[in-house]
Order: sequence, then structure tokens, then C-alpha cells
Amino acid sequence: MEPESGIARGPSQFSWASLSRNLILAYQSFGVVYGDLSTSPLYVFRSTFVGKLQHHQNEDALFGAFSLIFWTLTFIPLLKYVVIVLSADDNGEGAPGFSFKQMVIDIVCIIASANVLPKLLHFVSGGTFALYSMLCRHAKFGLLPNQQAADEELSAYKYGPSRQGQSSLLLRRFLEKHKKIRTALLVVVLLGTSMLIGDGVITPAISVLSAVSGLQVTERLLTTHEVLLIACVILVGLFALQHYGTHRVAFIFAPIVIIWLISIFSIGVYNTIKWNPKIVHAISPYYIVKFFSETGVDGWISLGGVLLSITGTEAMFADIGHFSTFPIRLAFAVFVYPCLVVQYMGQAAFLSKNISSIPYSFYLSIPDPVFWPVFIIATLASIVGSQAIITATFSIVKQCHALGCFPRVKVVHTSKHIYGQIYIPEINWILMIITIAIAIGFRDTTLIGNAYGLACMTVMFITTFLMALVLVFVQQRNIFLVAAFLLFFWLIEGVYLSSALMKVPQGGWVSLLLSFIFMVVMFVWYYGTHKKYNFDLHNKVPLRWILGLGPSLGIVRVPGVGLIYSELATGVPAIFSHFVTNLPAFHTVLVFVCVKSVPVPYVSPEERFLIGRICPRPYRMYRCIVRYGYKDIQRDNGDFENLLIQSLAEFIQMEAVEPSLSNSDSASFDGRMAVISSTRTFQTTSSLVVSEAEDFGAINTIQSSRSLTLQSLRSSYDDELPPMRRQQVRFQLPPNPVMDPSVREELMELIQAKEAGVAYIMGHSYVKARRSSSFLKKLVIDIGYSFLRKNCRGPSVALNIPHISLIEVGMTYYV
Repeated sequence: MEPESGIARGPSQFSWASLSRNLILAYQSFGVVYGDLSTSPLYVFRSTFVGKLQHHQNEDALFGAFSLIFWTLTFIPLLKYVVIVLSADDNGEGAPGFSFKQMVIDIVCIIASANVLPKLLHFVSGGTFALYSMLCRHAKFGLLPNQQAADEELSAYKYGPSRQGQSSLLLRRFLEKHKKIRTALLVVVLLGTSMLIGDGVITPAISVLSAVSGLQVTERLLTTHEVLLIACVILVGLFALQHYGTHRVAFIFAPIVIIWLISIFSIGVYNTIKWNPKIVHAISPYYIVKFFSETGVDGWISLGGVLLSITGTEAMFADIGHFSTFPIRLAFAVFVYPCLVVQYMGQAAFLSKNISSIPYSFYLSIPDPVFWPVFIIATLASIVGSQAIITATFSIVKQCHALGCFPRVKVVHTSKHIYGQIYIPEINWILMIITIAIAIGFRDTTLIGNAYGLACMTVMFITTFLMALVLVFVQQRNIFLVAAFLLFFWLIEGVYLSSALMKVPQGGWVSLLLSFIFMVVMFVWYYGTHKKYNFDLHNKVPLRWILGLGPSLGIVRVPGVGLIYSELATGVPAIFSHFVTNLPAFHTVLVFVCVKSVPVPYVSPEERFLIGRICPRPYRMYRCIVRYGYKDIQRDNGDFENLLIQSLAEFIQMEAVEPSLSNSDSASFDGRMAVISSTRTFQTTSSLVVSEAEDFGAINTIQSSRSLTLQSLRSSYDDELPPMRRQQVRFQLPPNPVMDPSVREELMELIQAKEAGVAYIMGHSYVKARRSSSFLKKLVIDIGYSFLRKNCRGPSVALNIPHISLIEVGMTYYV
């Protein structure tokens, strides 16, 4: 299957620009993706040889610990993530099919500057929600309430083989049939997401504290309080840098990580040669068997420290949205992996001859002449290490919000050129406060490491499970091979996870507490939103009632366009009857707007709008569904109104010529809307002629406002604001003598309504539980969901609706 970009590989397709772009992205990935993983040598051996394992501190135990670290790095980051999991990036780099041979060829060709063109980059995000969204597209596993068949016609919605084996087909039908299983799948996804967000809190604390602890081995020993103060100052500075964006931070941080990796590689080679070259033999799995035969249960518990060597690995998948797959694979396989292996080898060689140095093993293994330069680089690298998971947290929160599982937050798009790089201020400052609280509360990196390891391994364990489902239902792999993949990695990760769970009383409870809090927030928001939607769905306004009112709706129709926002993709919401019975007038043109997210990374502008008609033509009532992917950024560029009017005009003309869309005027009209996709670009549409003129003024005067009082108020308001220079778009009908008179009349009314002004109509809803509801439901809705709604961004702000044109009417939902 060809990649989505339509670009094939081959000498004729070689492009130095594409080659340099991938190399630049690989360079940037060092500063964002690999900072956390590369700083693990600061605390791995220290966290491994604690507790009862201190009684087994000898050369054989150190050889066994290094062998465990080596094979852990090989199996999980290299084999599982780089080779397998990164092949499942959601529409990220070509087709979902994976070829290990092709990956190796790519790396070799890039290094040799051969004629190869990497696939075009689509900058979408990975992570647990990316896997979940793919499953929702290829099978009916999702629980999004407003899904419709038209979503599956999106070009980005489906890809991959269409054939399924009998066993996978039976499994798919079984999962689709039972809603409780699909709900359990969502809970698992929320758990993995919560643990990953918890990583964003724990990582900065352990990385910075571990780096600054080097000051406790210098000639002038600093107290714990002094080290903690320095760490807190660094943490505040780190989170303050986030608003500059990933693009700028990556270029600043990438050289630091590269220098750090070169430094630890050199120190590893030096220590291996000087102290114990025999450590090379510890690559053999024989030393793992020997390690457990001598340490027994104590060795199994110590795995909670060994797994810290792969913390930060999940950022490789979660940060695909910032760099794409190929640069991440290239950077890890060629540079990061060898440097880490050599560093752990050298550190183990040093400790095998200096057993007493384990508490500060990394800093004591540094040669004296280069101690201070390495300390400075280590401190800077720890800051970079925290950056990886913070960036991943922003991506994950954005996905959760788009799929209806997180309260509305402000999402800032930090790069005009690289799609998917974002910054979330509220999440950034919340993470900072909790991180500093953990650093001050624990002070000991070993205790923080216990929490860190539990969160990291839980995320990996869940990713393995979701990846197995993706291999079966998306990539159509043999179910028995997928079962082997699942059992193999679950066996490895299960052993590590069980060891981490043993350390819950020694700090591991922090991960459980943080994940529980974030999971409760996400589930409460999802539950409340779902119940509110179901209320609208079951209380829709009957079409007979609207038709009975007549084209005037029983009130005065004033010039203008009224955009009525609703979460319903079909039908008329109950709040419309609330408006009609409480307002003396309504606009000539009414458009029911539904802004919805679909389980794809992005929706192309040509497929953004779905337009339909709700009532017969004289009613001038339409429906517009605006679709966004979970990585789309809803920018406030001021073009929404113009694009909507042009889409309506195009629909009106298409309705006149296509029989399938022209039944809305028939006597048998039953309220089914005709939905079409705008396939032509709005700039080339022939429905309307667009003219632009410079407009100086803060606010356009509405033509229908004839009152002298309103004009005086508007002029006084204009005087308070500085003049703004912007483009004013005006629409005109093209000269077309063969146009149907009824179509021309409707288009003219649409243009006049647009010139009269656009009003945005929303319901200010209050959601409450019914009196007959259970105590738990009242607790969730009346306290939890209501608190989140009051303290998150309002829907009008999230949808970039101009405040001066907004009309809100209150309504209470009893769910």
C-alpha cells in the first residue's frame, strides 16, 4: 500500500530538502524526546541497590544488574517502541504497515546519504489516545455520542487492508456487542493517560534533584535544604520556559543533550577500560540467571530500580506529533542507544571495584579533571529531561480534550510552520506546583524513583495491550502472532510492574494518587458531558412543531444570520424551543452549528463543513457540522463566517441540480437532512463573487440598526478603541441568466442576511442530577461536573466566538 502522501521511494524521488528536514527533526528530537531517557544513569544504580539488596553488593551482582539494564534497553525501547510501536503512529509517517527491513534500509541510506526520500511528515500525535482513536475508526469501540456515517467518508478516516481473519472478526464482533467491555477499554485508556500525566509531575522532580545531588560529593558539602532550594529554583525556571514553544526550546536544548550523550559515552569508555574491561562479558544473559540465583526475592524487588533505565521511553511515542516517526527512530538507534549502553557498562565497571560508591555512583565515577564541566552539563540535561514528558503531557491533554475526556483548556499553537506543537498554560502551572510539592515533600530521589517506576511501567503495560489490539484490528496481523507479541512483552513488563507495586508504601503511592485524581477528573467530565448530550438527544424538538409554526416560526424574522450552537449532529435541540418562546424575534437565516471532534488526527479544510437543510426552503433553516481532528487547532482567524456563508451558497446551488438533495421541498419532507462535503476550495467557488476592501474600524455597523440610540452607543464604543485595519469581505451573485429564480432569491436573502450581521446564539446550561438519582450520581454531577464546568474555559471562549455578537439564554438540564 502506498503512503498517504502518495510519494514512492526510489532514486528518482530523492530530495536533499527532505533529507535535511529529517536530519533537522532528528536533531531537534534530542532536546525534547530523549532528555529524560538520557539522564537515567544519574540514579539507576543508586535506586537498584537499596533495601535488602545492599547485602548483595559484589562484582557478580553488579554484572547481573548491568546485564538486566542492557537487555531491558534492548527489548523495550529498541525492539518494542522503535521497531514495533512507532509503526502505529496515527497517520503519521505513511501507511500503518510495518517493515523492519525497510526501517533498517532507511537508517543505512540516511547515514550514507543515499538516494532515498523519507515519507512526508504529517505531524500528528502518538500516545495511548492515538492507539485508541485508531481502534475507534476501524471498529465500533468508541463511545463518542455524536458519531455519524458521514465521518467515515473522511479521507483520513480509514486506511490499511480491509480483509480480516475469521478469528479477529469474531473477536471484533464480541467487543462491539458488549458496551461494558468498551467502557472498560475506555477506562484502561484513561488510566494509561492519567499515569502519563503523572509522569509529567514526577519526572522533573527526580531528574533535577538527581543532577543537583552532585553538589553533595564536592569538597564543600551542601546540606539537603540547600540542594532542595537550588532544585526548586531550577524547576520554576523550567516551567517558565514552556510558553516559548517546543520549536524554540528544542533548538536550545538539543545541543545540551548531544553534548551530554557524548560526555557519558566517553566516561563509560574510560571507566570500562580503566576499572574492569571484563564487564563486556555481562552482556550475556547468563549473568541475569546468576544474579537471580544469588539474590532471589531481593533481586526481584530491585527490578523497580532497573526499570528506571527506560523511563522516558513513552515520550518517543507521545511526541510523534512534534517530530514524526523516522527522525525519532534514527536518533535513538544510531546515537542514544549506544551511548546509554556504554555509560551503564562503564558505571558498572567502576562500581565493581568501588562498591562503597553506589549511593553517588555516577558523580564518583567521573574523573576529577572533568567533574565540574560534567556536573554543569548534567544539570542542564536534567532540565532537558523534564522537557520531554512535559511536552508529551501537553499533547496528551489536547487529545483528551478533543475526544471529550478533559475539561476545556486554553491550547496555544506555538509554531506557525510545524503542525502539532502546542502549549497549555493551565496544565503547565498545575504541573509546576505539584512537582515542587513532591520535591519538597520527599527530598529523596529513591522514594521519588519508586513512584516514577510504577507510573512508567503501568503506561508501558497498557501501551502493549492497546498495541496488540491495533495489530489485530488495524494492521490485520495474524492473531496468534499478536498473542505471542502480547505475552512476550507482558511477561517482561509484568515482572517489572509487580516489582514496582511492591514499593507502593515506599513512595509508589504518589503515582497511584496522582493518576486517581486525573482519572477522576477525566471520567467525571466524560460522564457529565455524555449525560448532557443524552438529554439533548432525548428532548429534541419535534419537526412537526416547527412545521406547524410556519416559515415565520410564529415570530418576527429580522434581517441577519443566527448561528445556533448545539452538540447535536442531527435533529433540533430543546434549547431552540426555549429561544422561540422567550424571544420576540429571530433572524431571517438560521444555521444550527455543531462543532465536533472525530477520531482522526486532522481534518482537511476541504472536508471541514457538512451542510444540510432542516426544514423546507421558505424556512431558511440550515445545519452546519464543523469537524475537527483531535490534533486540529481551532484558530481565531476571522474567516469562519465567510467560509460558512460560501458553503451555504454552494449547498443551495448543488441542491438545485442534484436530485438526491432536492427533496427538501417535497410534500413528503420528513426532516432528514441532506449532508454534503465541500470538496471545492472556497476561493474558487462559483456560487458567490467575493470582493475585499480595507475596513478601518473596530466594529462593523450593522445595517439593520436604525435606532439613533444604538448608533450613538456604537459610535461612543468605537471612539474608545484604536482603529483596526482589516479586510471586509462582501459577497455578490455572479451573472448567471440560467439560474433558477428560487435559487437566486434564496442566495440574495443569504447575502443580505450576512450584510445585516451575524449573531452567535448559545445556551448557558446548568446541569443537575434528578432528585431520584443515586447519591453517587448526585455527587458526580452536582459537585464534580459542576465544579469543573465553572472553573474551565467557557464554550464561547473555546469556540472563539466574538463576545459582542454572543447571545446566551440559560437552561437547566436534569440528567
